[in-house]
This record gives sequence, C-alpha cells and structure tokens, in this order.
Amino acid sequence: MMAHIEFIRLKGIDMRRRTNTGDDLATIEARRNALKAELAELDQRAKEAELAARDAGRPTLVAALDKVRIPAMGKAEAKAIATAIAQYGGDAVASHLASIAAT
Repeated sequence: MMAHIEFIRLKGIDMRRRTNTGDDLATIEARRNALKAELAELDQRAKEAELAARDAGRPTLVAALDKVRIPAMGKAEAKAIATAIAQYGGDAVASHLASIAAT
C-alpha cells in the first residue's frame, strides 16, 4: 500500500509530508491476526448453529412419539426411520407415510 502524501505550505514553500495511515508492517500483521481470530470465532459459532439446526426437530418428534403407542420394532427399523427423517426431512417422510396410509 502506498502512504498518503499531504502537501503543506511552510513559509511559502510547498513541502510533501507522509501521513501516518497505519500502513506499517506491524500494524498490518496485528490487524490480520485480529481478523483471523474473529473469523475463527465466527466459524465456531456457525458450526454450533449448524449442529443445533440439524437437531432442532428432535424435541417435537419425541413429544409426538410420547403421545402415540408404537408397536415393537428392531434397532434397524428405528434407525432406518430416523435416517430417512435426517436425509429427506420430516415433510417428505410425513408425505410418504400419508400416501401409504391412503392406499
């Protein structure tokens, strides 16, 4: 980056003077490190928000399961249902189940 140059008039003579713009290497590196730290914090917060969003439907599903009687099923069946919800979303699974019930 180029330093800013300011013209000043001293006793009728134009002189050029560099202004302090924070363009020295130490200032740039300090700012870069501060930005890296801020980005790392934002990345961590985004990761936590993503994990929370992925599991946001669990309380609703568990509450609904508590209100109905569910016949015995194996771990594989339960895992398949949970995986379908995770992969396709609750709307798609519910629509498919509704179409099965309609036939």
